Amino acid sequence: RWLGGLGFAVSPLARTCATLAEVEARYHRLAELRPELDYEIDGMVVKVDDLHLQARLGTTARAPRWAVAWKFPATQATTRIRGVEFQVGRTGAVTPVAELEPVQVEGVTVRRATLHNQDEIERKDLRIGDTVLIQRAGDVIPEVIKPVIDQRTGTERPIEFPDTCPVCGHPLRRAPGEAAVRCLNVRCPAQRLRNLVHFAGRTGLDIEGLGRKNMEQLMAAGLVRDIPDLFTLDPEKLAALDGWGEKSARNLVRAVAAARRVELGRFLAALGIRYVGEVTAELLASRFRSLDRLMAAGREELLAVDGIGDKVVDSLREYFDDPSTRVMLARLEELGLEIVPPASGQLPLEGRIFLFTGSLRSMGRNEARNRVRELGGQVVSGISGRVTDLVTGERAGSKLKKARELGIPILDEDAFLRLISQGENSDE
Repeated sequence: RWLGGLGFAVSPLARTCATLAEVEARYHRLAELRPELDYEIDGMVVKVDDLHLQARLGTTARAPRWAVAWKFPATQATTRIRGVEFQVGRTGAVTPVAELEPVQVEGVTVRRATLHNQDEIERKDLRIGDTVLIQRAGDVIPEVIKPVIDQRTGTERPIEFPDTCPVCGHPLRRAPGEAAVRCLNVRCPAQRLRNLVHFAGRTGLDIEGLGRKNMEQLMAAGLVRDIPDLFTLDPEKLAALDGWGEKSARNLVRAVAAARRVELGRFLAALGIRYVGEVTAELLASRFRSLDRLMAAGREELLAVDGIGDKVVDSLREYFDDPSTRVMLARLEELGLEIVPPASGQLPLEGRIFLFTGSLRSMGRNEARNRVRELGGQVVSGISGRVTDLVTGERAGSKLKKARELGIPILDEDAFLRLISQGENSDE
């Protein structure tokens, strides 16, 4: 109402709902109104209407915990699979993409849709030439639901997965227990392009002007082959490219220069290491504080980080033990890239390792763990001599006895609340 009073266009359909039953009733009412609206909607968003509770619930790396989208059922349509293209991602995964006869779905022309992987193609029994039922998953991503069997003519052809990479020709491999078929050639041009786009993108160093289209052009012109080449771009050579000019070339070089100083967590996420997303990258940065310490960490030291499992450790060791990675990182250092420790270095619980046992009255276990992490502390799930603080709640278990035997300091709930309250006040 306040925004509306200022002249902003706001939806007259927003409502405050006191119960979940009211939320559900509102959802069904909006679904009824949807066809009558003169704009597209794909669902409604339900939010906790209390700023204090929003702050307590917090956010993940990608979304708030105090809001959720409740989508309407997807609109479906039928079309025909003309062919299948196999695309190579930055981790080498080969994804089949259906080329469709264009069809309108909720005002959008759909021409392509992912088929996910070989198992999905076989499970759905999809063939080239099939008439298929499609929908926009979440009203955004086109998805092939199933073939329309009774419209088959007998001319349909099986979708054959390639044995070699469609880009570089390297043999493809499917690891036991995995759905993805991968190209293991780290020099594959498709993987290099995707990796470069990821490195420069929003979840990487966020270098303005280096989207996929421009990156493809730079690679085709031979100006960029690998990550370090981004930091050697010549404004004169850039300005000579089709569609560029002196101003756009200077702007890009300036944006690259601004990215030379990067926090460790962001840099790790930008590298595109398999299984290492933004959250895992921040965990590693908080624990090791420098790239050299992380690269030198052994398996047990890595596994000791809360939230890091075997797959992540294997991926990290494979990545950093690769000689080409070492050469790339050394070249970045020579080019002046400065990787700085996370700003959380001065947080009040830095260096302390917490373990929880029993139920807390004032908050859930996950919230307590998050509060510790936000203040720079680490949380583990098992008792050991590394633990610096055991937090006990009601019905504390055997961990309490073991902590006493090890001489680990024990905090009851009140002491824990005072500790994090002091930490939050000092952080301000």
